[in-house]
Amino acid sequence: MIEPKIETLLEDVDSKYTLVILSAKRSRQINAYFTQLGEGTAEYTPPQVPLRADRAPKSLSIALQEISEGTVTYERTADGIK
Repeated sequence: MIEPKIETLLEDVDSKYTLVILSAKRSRQINAYFTQLGEGTAEYTPPQVPLRADRAPKSLSIALQEISEGTVTYERTADGIK
């Protein structure tokens, strides 16, 4: 089951398309952050929500939780979503 619920997430964005693009972009950033940890570089932003120690959430779940809590925002431009 997806947590937070899709209906709740859609209240924070203007369309399903925006939700998909925003969550996919943020998920890729989170994956890149965890990949770069061993390299010693700080190019990507770490997760903005507390992670539970009892289980390792997937990057998409983290991204959806960030969108739900309002820590990730977006700006619609002529070229797409930023």
